[in-house]
Formats: sequence, structure tokens, C-alpha cells
Amino acid sequence: MNLDFEKNMPEIEAKIAELTKQKTTDPNAKVEDQLTDLQKQLESLKKEVYSSLTPWQTVQVARHPNRPLLRDYIAGICGEFIELHGDRYFGDDQGIIGGFATIEDRHVMIIGHQKGKTLEENVKTNFGMATPDGYRKALRLMKLAEKFKIPIVSFIDTPGAYPGADAEARGQAEAIARNLTEMSQIEVPIIVIVTGEGGSGGALGIGVGDVILMLSNSVYSVISPEGCASILWRDGSKAPEAAEALKVTADSLSKLGIIDEIIPEPLGGAHRDYEGTLRVVKQALLKHLNILRRVSERKLVERRFEKYCRIGRFKRR
Repeated sequence: MNLDFEKNMPEIEAKIAELTKQKTTDPNAKVEDQLTDLQKQLESLKKEVYSSLTPWQTVQVARHPNRPLLRDYIAGICGEFIELHGDRYFGDDQGIIGGFATIEDRHVMIIGHQKGKTLEENVKTNFGMATPDGYRKALRLMKLAEKFKIPIVSFIDTPGAYPGADAEARGQAEAIARNLTEMSQIEVPIIVIVTGEGGSGGALGIGVGDVILMLSNSVYSVISPEGCASILWRDGSKAPEAAEALKVTADSLSKLGIIDEIIPEPLGGAHRDYEGTLRVVKQALLKHLNILRRVSERKLVERRFEKYCRIGRFKRR
């Protein structure tokens, strides 16, 4: 999938792939100079486009179907992963997955939203929109992490919580509210990272943490730009204006003090460079795991409480 604003990038990438293949099949082919020129042209174009994305364009990048998903991060940064299933009440929601994992020598509990790469996978995971069963499973795993004194790493990538009648009947709002309350008091480090789209309460249900990180092309908002536009202007086509007003980008949220750190994506976005993205995410997680391991349990909870009390305070002019 190519985004409208990416200009001639797909064509240049196709030419590079074609010349690379030609060089592989025919060692005598003299294509080095042409390859070098095309690679420089592509890099220059990426810098031009991705250094000046609008908030709405950032939303489109955050939603790109080829961005790394949770299972990609698990496979790329974890030496071991043991998935745990079920909420012990109703079922095993695949919109949220989690389990014990190791990141180098650190034992952690990984929890996060899971989308799919095919229609079949998206139906199975409900497009990353979790039901109450998913949030209750997440809380069960968090409590398990607390019992074994291991940190929690929470990956956020969801349009929002599932809004269906069956989810409401099983207590969607209560499940999210309980998670917010419980996460604020869990006595182990919690690192939250927004890797794609962080939408509304669906994101907050596993998003209370000591450190909030965002990939540079991810977004985090109380409502989708389309939903906001429909409410304010009765016109979903005004989503670009809504994205601007909502301050959904990592840069805006950092300035507002909502998040703690922006993780820069490789040039051209995470969907173009899985290896580079996994590398910078792993480095950021290890850095903060090492910092938080030196903080006492009591201090962790106190700091977490103070952190969220500071959000939303504004000075009068």
C-alpha cells in the first residue's frame, strides 16, 4: 500500500529492486552508478516528505497496514516468549495478547494490542479492538507480573476498544476503568509504548505506566480524527482539521507533557524498515528497564500517581 503523499517513492523503490535483482542474476551488469543515484534520490525524497508530515499524514502513516505488529516486535526483540491465554471469566480475546518474555537478560511481562496482516487475521483479532475479555486478561497478566516482581511492557496499537453490543453487555467500560485503577497501583515498573494508533479508552486500558514512549510516526488521541470531525462539524471529511486540533502526534504530545520520549523511526517510516525499527525500540526499552529497576516499589507508585496528576493542568493567561 502506497500513501498519496509519498510522491514517487514506490516507483524509485521498484527500480532499485529491479536493478538489484539484475545485479544478482548478472554479475557483469554495470548498474552500480545507476543504483547509487537512485538510492540517493530515494533518501532525499524520504527526508523531504517525512520531515514535514502534517498531523493527518502522520495518522495515515500510523495506520499503515505494513507497520510492524506486536508479534513482529516479540519475534524481533525477545529471546523467549511464552504466551498466556484467557481472562478466567469468559474467553481468550486475541485483540490483546501477552505473556512472559525475555529481552536480552531481562525478564518481562509483555502485553499489547494485536492486529492482523490479512483479512482473516484481522477478523480473528477484531482489527486490534479489544473486548472486556482482553482487558481482563491483560489485568490478570499484570497481577501475575507483580506477583513475580517482573516489569511490564505494554504495546499500544488500536483504533479503540470494541464498541459492539456484546462487549458493552460484558462490561467494557468497567473493565477499562478497573485497569486504569489497578495499573496506577501495581508495584512493578510499567513501560508503555505507542507503536501505531493509540485510540481512546481502548489504548488507555493498558496505557497507564511509569514511562510513556511513542514511535515518531505514531499517534495517540482521545478520539479518532474522523469521529471528532463527525461530532464537531457533522462532516467526516474534516478529519485533517480535527487531527490538527487534537494534537495527536508524538511531537505535540511531548510538548504537552503527556509522553516522556519519542523514539525516532528509520527514514521513511517503520513500515519500510522493520529491522531498524525493532533495533531502536529494543534500545529504548532496555534503557528504561535499567533506569526503573533502581526505583523502589513505593517510589514507583508515588511517581506514577504524581505523573498523572500533572497531566491536564493549564496556566491562566
